[in-house]
Amino acid sequence: MALPDQPKFWTDNEPLECVAVLAETRNVVTFCFQAPSGALFRYDPGQFLTLELPVPGGPLYRTYTISSSPSRPMSITVTVKVQDGSIGTRWMMDNLKVGSRLKATGPAGTFTNAGKPGEKLLFISAGSGITPMMSMTTYLYDLGPDLDIVFVNCARRPSDIIFRRRLEHMANRVQGIDLKWVVSGADPYEPWTGYQGRFNQLMLGLMAPDYLERDVYCCGPEDFMTGVREALAGLGYDMARYHQESFHAPLQQAEDVPEDATPDEDVASEVVFSISGKRQTCAQTDTILAVARQAGQNIPAGCTFGVCGTCKTRKLSGEVHMVHNGGITEEDIAEGYILACCSHPIGTVEIEA
Repeated sequence: MALPDQPKFWTDNEPLECVAVLAETRNVVTFCFQAPSGALFRYDPGQFLTLELPVPGGPLYRTYTISSSPSRPMSITVTVKVQDGSIGTRWMMDNLKVGSRLKATGPAGTFTNAGKPGEKLLFISAGSGITPMMSMTTYLYDLGPDLDIVFVNCARRPSDIIFRRRLEHMANRVQGIDLKWVVSGADPYEPWTGYQGRFNQLMLGLMAPDYLERDVYCCGPEDFMTGVREALAGLGYDMARYHQESFHAPLQQAEDVPEDATPDEDVASEVVFSISGKRQTCAQTDTILAVARQAGQNIPAGCTFGVCGTCKTRKLSGEVHMVHNGGITEEDIAEGYILACCSHPIGTVEIEA
């Protein structure tokens, strides 16, 4: 596929078409997508997509970090790890083939080092939390300036390290990508001479003696990130330079509401759905998303706590109490958009649905 003379960029009005399925480790697969129209992809390294998966009884919305780099714009990839009890990822493993098309929304998210040239970086990840680090590292590698990245990844065994060969390929060709693998145990009949055990303060000091000078980006299971935060804080690290990605409910950190308005469960509100004409009474403590479901209105939703942005909806009139966690920009809010999952109606609110 040749690059067009006048590049057209993909928007989520167009589906994604699967063009490759790549096995990474025993339970990890990368799905590569292109736009059927040939449009290019534009996003920040570290951002994510929300995929609409047509599972039985669905659709089901799942959020996945983009593992490819925007410096390679002709395709976009997500790398998924199947977990016990997972529905969406298991469906992808079993059903998503070359030629399949999916609806997706995004890209979205603020976990990125884009626009911050010259940083000394410390990437710390575990398991599939390596995906945004892979995107950011590939992007910096392709840009070609002097790099200064200490890249730490923790896995159960050496064979479970995702992207190991590709990262070592980059590190072999440029200075400034310093890879540090940490495993819980070795593979059978395969000697391991690297770090082994649980990531801790001692390992941190050995891997990156100048960690106090570095900006830290962390992604992995919640208990892993908690351990990393506690280790850094205990060593006197400036936590204003710490960044983490999480699709579990974080602390509420942003608000867009009338300052004197607080939801009251004893006060009635109403949500009006402009397209269908339906009206639904509710309490102020109900979310717009919950009210929509009560009214039989379909508003797509992913995380349900204000991170992924899947439930972004235009508010036509009225006021809401919205506390989100980065899933919507100030520009979107200024244009009248809200996140239905974390917006509470104050009085009568009309939305575009």
